[in-house]
Formats: sequence, C-alpha cells, structure tokens
Amino acid sequence: MSRLTSRVLSLGVALVLPLSLAACGGDEAPDAGTDEPMVIEVTFADGDVDPKGDRIQVGVGQEIVFDITADEAGELHAHTTEELTLAYPAGESEQTMVVEQPGVVDVESHDLDQIVVQLQVS
Repeated sequence: MSRLTSRVLSLGVALVLPLSLAACGGDEAPDAGTDEPMVIEVTFADGDVDPKGDRIQVGVGQEIVFDITADEAGELHAHTTEELTLAYPAGESEQTMVVEQPGVVDVESHDLDQIVVQLQVS
C-alpha cells in the first residue's frame, strides 16, 4: 500500500469514527423532564371509559395532561408512591400530574373499577 493510500484511509477512518460514535448516542433514552407535556384524552360516558388500560410511555418529570370529557363528575386515582386524586367536573376539563419516579403507575376510576391507563415512566 502506498503512503498516499494509507493516509487517505487514515483520514477516512478519522472522519467516519466520530460520526459513527455520535450515531450511537441516538439510542439513549430521552432526557427526563421533557418540555412537551403528554396529553391523554379520556372520555367517560354512560358508565364506561375510554381508554381501557392502555400503556403509555412518559418521561420522569414529564407533565401529563388528562384531557377529560365526562357526562358526570368523578375522580381519577393515580397509584404513585402516594395515591394522587384528580377530581374532574361534568363536561370538559384538563387535569395534570407529574411522576418523579420510574416504574408503572396505574391511573384508574374507582367508581367504574377500571384502569384507564398505565403510565410506563422512564
């Protein structure tokens, strides 16, 4: 191999290696506490709720907004390290919460005995 070929190959490796290392960084989990809130639409009507136990990925410290439409007032219960109650009126409302610890958090309606969503917090 000539010196010129060797130098060209060395230069190519020097340019490609940092780019491939930077690409590996894309596989990391997103930063906790993202600025974008997670909006979850919830509908209570005729004694039923939608969604029914869907698992939703959220970040630690990310704001979670429940956009609720309900035919009567009620409460959502989030089973975090301390139970959190989100009371909502009949009609349309938004209720917010933030989870600061990773894990799975069940959000349920005790009146319907139904898990509404499971938050996969990481």
